[in-house]
Amino acid sequence: MQSDDNTLNILIADDHPLFRGALRQVLSGLPNACEIHEAGDFAGAKRLVEEGEDYDLILLDLNMPGSSGHSAIVGLSAVQSNIPIIVVSASESPETIRRAIELGASGYIAKSASMETIREAIERVLEGQVWVPPHIELGVETDPEISELIERLGTLTPQQTRVLTMIGEGLLNKQIAYELGVSEATIKAHVSAVLTKLNVDSRTQAVILLSKLSANSPALSLRG
Repeated sequence: MQSDDNTLNILIADDHPLFRGALRQVLSGLPNACEIHEAGDFAGAKRLVEEGEDYDLILLDLNMPGSSGHSAIVGLSAVQSNIPIIVVSASESPETIRRAIELGASGYIAKSASMETIREAIERVLEGQVWVPPHIELGVETDPEISELIERLGTLTPQQTRVLTMIGEGLLNKQIAYELGVSEATIKAHVSAVLTKLNVDSRTQAVILLSKLSANSPALSLRG
């Protein structure tokens, strides 16, 4: 995904200006030059990704304004599923890390990590690897409801996932149709498929189910 001149196109999505600055400093030490874009909230990050920029990497804070917990990963992946995402979070909970990876993140960096460790993680992910803190044992999912939800989310197509996240934002079918440039009938079909795959009967139940990615996450007890 890199441009012809090998310049890396990277999005930093974090609501802390000082930490965005720290990540910029880390990126300046990479072998390749970087064109860096920044967003201080989830809506801004999503808008930048929707604009079609060919990003090589997204560095994502789990708990920016406008989103909370692991739903942020689902939301951005739904827009462009081929962009690797590294979660950068204050939480070092094995459960939080494991769920992030299971939901499609390519890496997870604790904000307490050294600049050298952050740089190494970024380089590994850019090489196509998955990075998690080496000193943390991730274990296995102990909540059967969350395990089933992650599995069911994995059956959704990118467009169905995007429709689900837009339902979660409170948009009506006609609004989703306008945003995606398709007919309302197409959106109704997507919604029906989403409800079936999630094994729920209504949009409200689907939203409640999606919110469990945040409600059951230890990351919500921390900022970032």
